[in-house]
Amino acid sequence: MTQILLTGFEPFDAEPINPSWEAVKALAGYRDAVTSLMLPCTFGQSLQVLEDTVRALEPQVILAVGQAGGRRGISLEKVAINLIDARIPDNAGHQPIDVPVNPKGPAAYFSTLPVKRLLTELKANRLEAQLSFSAGTYVCNYLFYGACHLAQALPWQPQVGFVHLPYLPQQAERHPGSPAMPLAQQVAALGCLIDSLLAGGEELHLSAGTTH
Repeated sequence: MTQILLTGFEPFDAEPINPSWEAVKALAGYRDAVTSLMLPCTFGQSLQVLEDTVRALEPQVILAVGQAGGRRGISLEKVAINLIDARIPDNAGHQPIDVPVNPKGPAAYFSTLPVKRLLTELKANRLEAQLSFSAGTYVCNYLFYGACHLAQALPWQPQVGFVHLPYLPQQAERHPGSPAMPLAQQVAALGCLIDSLLAGGEELHLSAGTTH
């Protein structure tokens, strides 16, 4: 059976909660295929924790999840770029500006998950979603790029993808005018993605390194 490592982040930027972890932890053990992992919202440490876990578990899929306050619905990220340009400090107080994620890496990586098929599945289940071509330049993009780079070096080359979630309603109250999505819908969206990936099975490996 396909094993999926599902990751979310701890709260950051003075937020008391992070929807990515709230949704990810709700799916721990889902269909006996999901391992849920909370990552620190820090450059360096987040990728190290991810790498240690990936090497220990050897999952076929790494699906990382983060918060994108201000966006509507679910964002399926297509591209990770080799750039850190932090608008705010991370949770360790670091704020790199205009530096590469990996000085020896390529300019960008594409998600190796079938993102257009996944988008179709979300919309078929009446879940608001869109394809995104920018994961930003903060810790989310840093992790996405780092996970893609790591996957290329592993013998089993797991598929890698990233999903951004909007604010939860209680967060949107602190950010007037920002869209929000209830936690139950966010959990349902991630569950839909996991179901689709598990149903795809061998297609995941056939699609590695291609665009969708």
